[in-house]
Order: sequence, then structure tokens, then C-alpha cells
Amino acid sequence: MNGSYEVTFLPSGKRVRIRRGTTVLDASRRAGLTIATRCGGKSACLMCKVRDASASQGGLSAVADNERYKLGGMHEQGYRLACQAKVLGDAQIEVPEDPLRAAVRKQLERQREEEDSLW
Repeated sequence: MNGSYEVTFLPSGKRVRIRRGTTVLDASRRAGLTIATRCGGKSACLMCKVRDASASQGGLSAVADNERYKLGGMHEQGYRLACQAKVLGDAQIEVPEDPLRAAVRKQLERQREEEDSLW
């Protein structure tokens, strides 16, 4: 696809080629990844936070004032709202683990460690 860019989602490694100006949220959907959102991409719920792992390469649009306000200081650590960040070049995007899944995973790991210590 001419005029397209590759977005790689971490830690899954899923990749998708999309057109310039596509939001990270739309790119994730094209890649078959789910990034949680309740507001339909209107930057109201803040659930779609991702981290631009390739921030120094300029693959995403600049942080707009509204997004900067919503993120507080998190934008300085590379965090973006997937519904607002637009792809302008090749990019690597870190998708944080869903908090509920993370809690369940940690609990299962603890249970496994306890079972291992019994034997």
C-alpha cells in the first residue's frame, strides 16, 4: 500500500499497515487488538492510554492541548490516548495489560508458587 505505515503493537508483536492520519485506536482494531474504550473515541474516558515506544522517531502526531490536559504529566513518559494519536510514520505502540487481567494473572501466579512450594 503506497503512503502507508507499519504500526507494531507490543508486547503482542502484531503489525498492521495503515494510512497516514489513522488513529492508533483504529489501527489496533485493524490489527485485531482490543484497546478498551467507553467513550467511542472522544477522549472522555481515558481508558485507551497507550505508550509510544518509538517516540523519538516521530511516528505519531504531536500531543494536542486537550490530550495533554487529560493525560496530566503522563505524556512526558510517552503515554498517549489511542483515540487521539494519529499515525504519521512507522510506530511501535505499547498496549498496557488490562488491569483486571493483570490482577487475575498475578493471583494465578501466586497460586502456582504456593502449589510448587508444597511439593
